[in-house]
Amino acid sequence: MIDLHYWTTPNGHKISICLEEMRLAYKIVPVDISKDEQFAPAFLAIAPNNKIPAIVDHAPLDHGAPLALFESGAILTYLGDKTNKFLPSNPRGRATVAQWLFWQVGGLGAMAGQLHFFQSLAPQHVPFAIARFEKEVKRIYAVLDRQLANHAFIAGTDYTIADMAVFTWAATYDMLKLRIEQYPHALRWLEKVSARPAVQRAYGIAKKINPDAPMPALFM
Repeated sequence: MIDLHYWTTPNGHKISICLEEMRLAYKIVPVDISKDEQFAPAFLAIAPNNKIPAIVDHAPLDHGAPLALFESGAILTYLGDKTNKFLPSNPRGRATVAQWLFWQVGGLGAMAGQLHFFQSLAPQHVPFAIARFEKEVKRIYAVLDRQLANHAFIAGTDYTIADMAVFTWAATYDMLKLRIEQYPHALRWLEKVSARPAVQRAYGIAKKINPDAPMPALFM
């Protein structure tokens, strides 16, 4: 059994999608970040960076004591290793998946999060910040579109943990006020991934956990 410490954000969705795809037994432990529950001492003992998601695997690969992990990219990689699913075992394939996973964590997610903050959440309107992050997010979507022009999935012909990671952020294009039709290859891929049963289940779970959770336009 895996405990998933989770809230209904793109980073949280990555892990619920992964667990659903891998058919692993898990229990959701809600961490309502709107109530600052990520600062609770019990959660900090698992995730010292006070960010969701985090997991506790009660049956880890080494058969030792329960293993706590934070950082979504690390969790996805661990689960890929645990199950031998959605993560190539050959060095070249694994490196390709890793580079796109890190690209999402360090680029797409970070820049999209900043753009959303300055567009919709900042207490003051800051045109320079909005323009800066909008330009970078558009550049990143263009990178994604070019990659998908000649590939069925992010890292090539197979669906991997990289697709799970990138999907949850790329699917927020409506929240980011982007015209997704400008990125037709990305849109084709978004529609394909959103139709996967495990992805549908994960977003359905999000709505049960938090009825106010924003849903991407793909699920409306």
